[in-house]
Amino acid sequence: MRILHLVVGSALLLSTGLAQARERLTPDARLAKILAGRTAGEPVNCIPLRNIRASEIVDKTAIVYTTNGGTIYVNRPNGASFLDDDQIMVNKVYTSQLCSIDIVNLLDRSTRFTDGSVSLEKFTPYPRPPKAPR
Repeated sequence: MRILHLVVGSALLLSTGLAQARERLTPDARLAKILAGRTAGEPVNCIPLRNIRASEIVDKTAIVYTTNGGTIYVNRPNGASFLDDDQIMVNKVYTSQLCSIDIVNLLDRSTRFTDGSVSLEKFTPYPRPPKAPR
């Protein structure tokens, strides 16, 4: 009976792992999923730090910043090929804004050693789509 439980448990773990592997999206598909239903606005040079609620890296493509108001800003930095979604971003800013002239240092998550840096470009806003009338 114990062997049966191990076999069933192993099969469940394997099937879960295969499902997760299939769901792994390409960087462009992942970015498209994040921006689904949104339309790009006019790029801006800076976004206020106090408005940034979350940030995430899309492998070798972009950094996505989500703001308190629901607008998503996409930055396709110079050196995007160095971006890895398992890195930690360290921003050194000297004002209350994150701007297109700023540098983002990247740290390896396991060693905490510097893993490169990217130079931010303009931020493209993707506002929350308007709610459909009821």
